[in-house]
Amino acid sequence: MEIVLHVGAHSTDEDNLLKCLYKNKEALSKRGIVVPTPSRYRPAIRETMQALVGDVAPIETQEALLDSIMDEDHAERLILGHESFFCVPGRSVQQGQLYPTVNLKAARLRNLFSREEVRFCIGLRNPATFLPAVFARAQNPNFEAFLDGADPMAMRWSELISRMRTNVPDAPITVWCNEDTPLLWPHILQAIANTADDFKFETVNEFLGTIMGRGGLNRLQSYLEAHPPQSEDQRQRIVAAFLDKFGAEAMEQEIDLPGWTDAYVNQLTELYERDLELLDAMPGVTFMTP
Repeated sequence: MEIVLHVGAHSTDEDNLLKCLYKNKEALSKRGIVVPTPSRYRPAIRETMQALVGDVAPIETQEALLDSIMDEDHAERLILGHESFFCVPGRSVQQGQLYPTVNLKAARLRNLFSREEVRFCIGLRNPATFLPAVFARAQNPNFEAFLDGADPMAMRWSELISRMRTNVPDAPITVWCNEDTPLLWPHILQAIANTADDFKFETVNEFLGTIMGRGGLNRLQSYLEAHPPQSEDQRQRIVAAFLDKFGAEAMEQEIDLPGWTDAYVNQLTELYERDLELLDAMPGVTFMTP
């Protein structure tokens, strides 16, 4: 069995992936893909990790954990997700790094399921919008204190992914950019569930409705029904056009941080785009792009 751990990042998904997969749980179950409710595994995983303190879980512990998570005796794939598997939002930046807790937590998650194959999945986000978003959730009134001495200009997602690969070298990682999620959405679902190309996810476009509103979503779905796209490239162009018309305001983020001028934000964005090139070439990493 392969266990897929969707580990965030914070403020990239809002559990929309799990919600869509769970709505398709019966159809997925027929294909050996199990999508349990978060309440069945999040507390259990947290408590078991705390009890083990990093040790590999004994076989009986692994069996008991899986029994508590799923009813099925056998499965091809088990999908578990939590944006705070590594830490809470307020600890996402410490020691000058993004998610320094990954050094311990990734291996500890792996050690819970040492008998199974494990894959990590993570959506990334431009630090120019990621840092303000997690700071807003951190319950810390001081941005400099939240950064804990870190320089936003020096933060690299590739460095985080490299640490994950170093600490859990046998677990491949699937990565995508939050900015691309609206265009990649069906393919992200397919990658996490490992479904065949002909599998159709119910309510697949509901996520787009969170961006463009119900009115925009209804018009998109009507257009797609009247003009079925002949290729994936055409589908993405259609979605992009509707997002531009109905979702532009929702996708914009106003940044109000001391010293964060337009020039500063543009430089952070440029560094982020360069960093993605390193990820694309990293062994053991599947980097999804439109």
